Amino acid sequence: MKWSSAISEGTTLADAFDECAGKLEDGLGELTPDLVAAFVSPHYAPDYETLTMLAAERFGTALLVGCSGGGVIGAATEVENRPGLALTAACLPGVKLTPFHIQYGALPDGDAPPDEWGSLVSTPVGSEVDFLILADPFSMQGEQLLMGLDYAFPRSAKIGGLASGAHQEGGNALFLGAEMHRDGVVGVAFEGDVQIDTVVAQGCRPIGEPMHITSSRRNILLEVDRRTPFEVLKEIFMTLDERDRELAQHSLFLGVVMDELNDNPRLGDFLIRNIVGVDAQRGALAVGEMLKEGQTVQFHLRDAQTSSQDLNAMLEQYVSGLPDGGQSEAGALLFQCLGRGEYLYGRPDHDTGMFTDMVGAVPLTGFFCNGEIGQVGEATFLHGYTSSFGIFRPKSD
Repeated sequence: MKWSSAISEGTTLADAFDECAGKLEDGLGELTPDLVAAFVSPHYAPDYETLTMLAAERFGTALLVGCSGGGVIGAATEVENRPGLALTAACLPGVKLTPFHIQYGALPDGDAPPDEWGSLVSTPVGSEVDFLILADPFSMQGEQLLMGLDYAFPRSAKIGGLASGAHQEGGNALFLGAEMHRDGVVGVAFEGDVQIDTVVAQGCRPIGEPMHITSSRRNILLEVDRRTPFEVLKEIFMTLDERDRELAQHSLFLGVVMDELNDNPRLGDFLIRNIVGVDAQRGALAVGEMLKEGQTVQFHLRDAQTSSQDLNAMLEQYVSGLPDGGQSEAGALLFQCLGRGEYLYGRPDHDTGMFTDMVGAVPLTGFFCNGEIGQVGEATFLHGYTSSFGIFRPKSD
């Protein structure tokens, strides 16, 4: 397995593609790629449709997959708010690639059997596969899709993001093979000598202590440990320093442990969700997630420093579990929230730089998303404010 990554800020899409393709060919040497992933900024929107032709002319039978992005990432470099094209190419011996396109409105209903979800992604249920998923946020019910794929393929890793760069339906682009699509989902199932390791950094740190939900209604948190959320927050607030008290005014979130059997949650076990409303009279909170009594929850804060610390900890946790030489043939894709990058950190290349420093010189490519797909515990979720990494490496490592 061999990966190569490149980025260009060329004046035209054709120029940018030519520059990136030359760098990829230098990186791969005599090898012929099986997969090319492309992420393109909206500055090239008038020429989106030419990308499939450019890829076919330069890389022949390699499978093209990609989408538009409000910012792009290539060769571990982040390009935001200006023209950019990022490409990665991979030689994947012993790997079967199965592309799929899901049209808007084609998702099975909630009672559909697993085989219907398998047919949706052209992959028999029971196959040992991992998935790359790119979706248009205006036309696809992302959470329903992920729940269905988890149901049909519970042991499969799933990584990806929601296309960005457009502000209205039909403005984003999804690329798959020789086709460009304006809605739905494109993706690839990977089978054979490849595994996708996932690292999901949600950018938060806990405050207070873990608690159990003792009363809730749908997404309304009514009681934790027999007390109202307001009572708990008042108590926590008194223990915070001045900086954290300020953060709690505008950057407070709720972490929910999705594994009901996890009685000792640690970093990465919490699904971070927005607090979307308050009921001061009842002391209740509305949360961007369906809640159940008995779930473990904990309040969290987020800012640039916290996001940096969280990413460092998640990468450190990942690297500590790698076998010797486990990343020697690897390539990585990064799906990073539009709210991170320079907007959050005040400088470019923060997340990519930390990845390179800690994981090594793994070719890293991706884009800034309208939502990030990644696993927490044993389930896959659609996130916000997150950096979701997929590290592709041979199983034989």
